[in-house]
Amino acid sequence: MSPALIIEPLNKDDISLAIKYARSNNIAVAVRTGGHQYSGASSTGGPNIQLDLKRTFRAPEDQVVFEKDGKSFVRTSVSWDLGAFNAYMRKNKLFVPHGQCTNVHLGGHVQTGGYGQLGRSFGLLGDHVISLEIVDHEGTCKEITKETEPELFYAFLGGSPGNLGILTHFTLEAHRDSDHEGSRGLKSLYWYDRDTLKRLLDILVAMSDNDNWPRNYDFCVSVLSSSFKLLDLWPELDGAMREDHPEIYGENDMPFWPRTIVVYAQWVPFDKSDTCDMAWFDRIAEGSVFNQGVQHKPMSELTAKWIFRNVREFDYPYIKRTYATNSVTLGRDGWASWVTDRINAIVVPEKNRCWLSAQLQYFGGKYSKFTTNADNGTSYSWRDSTLLCTLDCFHTSEAKPRAEDWQRGNDVEGIGPNGIFSKQDRRVLWGSYGSFDLDASRAYYYEDQAKYERLQKARQTADPAGTFTPNTFAVKRWAGGYT
Repeated sequence: MSPALIIEPLNKDDISLAIKYARSNNIAVAVRTGGHQYSGASSTGGPNIQLDLKRTFRAPEDQVVFEKDGKSFVRTSVSWDLGAFNAYMRKNKLFVPHGQCTNVHLGGHVQTGGYGQLGRSFGLLGDHVISLEIVDHEGTCKEITKETEPELFYAFLGGSPGNLGILTHFTLEAHRDSDHEGSRGLKSLYWYDRDTLKRLLDILVAMSDNDNWPRNYDFCVSVLSSSFKLLDLWPELDGAMREDHPEIYGENDMPFWPRTIVVYAQWVPFDKSDTCDMAWFDRIAEGSVFNQGVQHKPMSELTAKWIFRNVREFDYPYIKRTYATNSVTLGRDGWASWVTDRINAIVVPEKNRCWLSAQLQYFGGKYSKFTTNADNGTSYSWRDSTLLCTLDCFHTSEAKPRAEDWQRGNDVEGIGPNGIFSKQDRRVLWGSYGSFDLDASRAYYYEDQAKYERLQKARQTADPAGTFTPNTFAVKRWAGGYT
């Protein structure tokens, strides 16, 4: 996309001026806070404006921790990236759940949920929001909460990101390390092998199919094709690999990483009587090439272990897929074998010019905060999901048809009434793909028509002139009835 104008505002006054200018000239405003947005919805074309906030609110006063009524809070801004935000929280011995891509900035991240490694144990980043500070369609700065403006609060957090006003700051209730002493985590590396992947996914499926699995556990399996920049993900690997696997260090002493599997596993206590099943960690770590053992660290330090330090997995275009399911019969249905075979088909061939970045993570169970936080005043969809599966296929220009064919096979076999993964096509806004017309694709992103119409009404109130409609990836505004 190519905006007519890109504005990097210095402050809220600049944002207000831009909105008033856009509204008076009948043009639209897109907003980006930095990092990536898979479908390009943070940009625009034609005569429209893009507001780029990645550097606007990064002064010390834009990130402050405070105490109130015996609880800890942090007021932060949309301009901080996850790496900087995580470091700040760690310094203060606090944490909240958030994603794993270091360069993603908080504005788009919180509005689309903030999915990450702590999804079961603590829910989404957006679940922790207490208030939102916005510049509205008239250029007015105001603060909204679930109590003061429940419909706008609801729509901002999960509804139609970037289309309800310009979010600048927000306040989160934070968790303290001291309330969860004894937390532990494991990060393991395996050379890619079909049987190893199947074994790890069997563990994942056994958890996902068990509705009673304790909230304390989070588990994520990633698969990465050869040439992935693994030291960006795991800097500590360098010394160990030079000693144990010198064969991967080639010309100019640069490592060439083979196909790998990376696992994150975590346990956190919520009560003094909680007991960790260390055998669970042992089963996961079996056969790993490298791990540093189960680390007993405060949660604020463990969250840093889960961050991907690389900005992009592979330096190629890619075909995006993120699927969600509410299935609790993945084991019986043979999903682990099926998805292992699908991954194998794209990862193993040496010269197909396609590279995979896959992530498979457990979110469900009746004790999961991802599940129990539903109906908390936010509109994030598919909160009954048990597992999320991301399969991103990077490719050269010549190999694009192969990547498309492979993803088409995943769609046909994995999703739909006879799908082995999900009987319903469930997508998440941060992992959008396919049609760029959100209105036409609403059944994929929102549970039902009633929810979509509720969001439409909130959009109509928040954006009556269409100032925040810079492209079609937006909830359609309400016009007295659905058309």
